[in-house]
Amino acid sequence: MARSVWKGPFVDASVLKKAERARLSGRREVIKIWSRRSTILPQFVGLTFGVYNGRKHIPVLVSEEMIGQKFGEYSPTRTFFGHAGDKRARRN
Repeated sequence: MARSVWKGPFVDASVLKKAERARLSGRREVIKIWSRRSTILPQFVGLTFGVYNGRKHIPVLVSEEMIGQKFGEYSPTRTFFGHAGDKRARRN
């Protein structure tokens, strides 16, 4: 179920604060965030976020096409090694 339009997109306050600080400083560094549920806003375009997937931070460079989607969509939490009976797709 989608979020109500009149509420607007959800963005964690800490993510907004970190993004604003990075934009004002002008430095090109990875912004570490843990909020996978936050929506990507137009202010984030051009910034690189390190989205936590439960084990490590995955770097995500935000582009125009990502606006309106969630950070969690770009940081997978599970690794697929193939089906159990599939000999060709064997794990190294």
